[in-house]
Amino acid sequence: MPMTPMLSISNLSKTYASGFSALRNINLDIRRGEIFALLGPNGAGKTTLISVVCGIVTASTGTVTIDGHDNVADYRAARALVGLVPQELTTDSFETVWATVNLSRGLFGKPANPAYIEQVLKSLSLWDKKDNRIMTLSGGMKRRLLIAKALSHEPKILFLDEPTAGVDVELRRDMWQLVHRLRDTGVTIILTTHYIDEAEEMADRIGVIRKGEIILVEDKVELMHKLGRKQLTLHLQQPLTELPAALAAYPLVLASGGEELVYTYDSQGDKVAIADLLGALARAGIAFTDLQTSQSSLEDIFVSLVRETA
Repeated sequence: MPMTPMLSISNLSKTYASGFSALRNINLDIRRGEIFALLGPNGAGKTTLISVVCGIVTASTGTVTIDGHDNVADYRAARALVGLVPQELTTDSFETVWATVNLSRGLFGKPANPAYIEQVLKSLSLWDKKDNRIMTLSGGMKRRLLIAKALSHEPKILFLDEPTAGVDVELRRDMWQLVHRLRDTGVTIILTTHYIDEAEEMADRIGVIRKGEIILVEDKVELMHKLGRKQLTLHLQQPLTELPAALAAYPLVLASGGEELVYTYDSQGDKVAIADLLGALARAGIAFTDLQTSQSSLEDIFVSLVRETA
């Protein structure tokens, strides 16, 4: 029997009074304990979708169920299961780190648990800053504080909205380790990003949102497999002005002023076809000095997807 999804979004739309349609008929189930990356260009609807799930914005139509709780009819129970790390820090900057994280926990009606808060602050390298006022923290430390606040009430789902926008490489790495540790403790993680390497490194599944519609949801490995193309580039000893008729059957393109032959194949890696091609080149008397292969990254895939549905 399949497990009920941790988060179930059905027929969700959001149209603002201005007539702007921010979300259109979104259907999405998030599995327990997965890391789900929602990719999309700016303005695609990523933050609106998170805001609706977290109960900050009201949907025009559709339902959101969090671990079986409807997020409108059973708002408190649903919202208590969710931790949100927003893009921007809106916190009283005169408060100390410890006080603000403690307060966040209290807002969800959770009893005080200093040992848990200590553990959260230590995991985010914030423990030595616990008595510092927020305004004295660096940007990276403030970002960590947002995560600590979101984790204060022990949520089952953590939303990370553009978590590493504008943070340094070291902090990005720390954050990814933290995300993996959280997932290991059973937290379901949904992150929005337009950093594609982030999704490639972190996610189990990837959804692509464009103009308020989800245009694709796929296991990351499957997506890379299905859409990742490979190219074989041959650097020719003698430039060619045109492709010999004997090679017409192969998907070849002359490049770099006739000095390179580029062969594109899918990533299921057709080794037989490549061996055939190299044989055909030899028979046609075409010698090459070097060959390289390259594989399309998730970024190439994403760009082509967004372009195709434009």
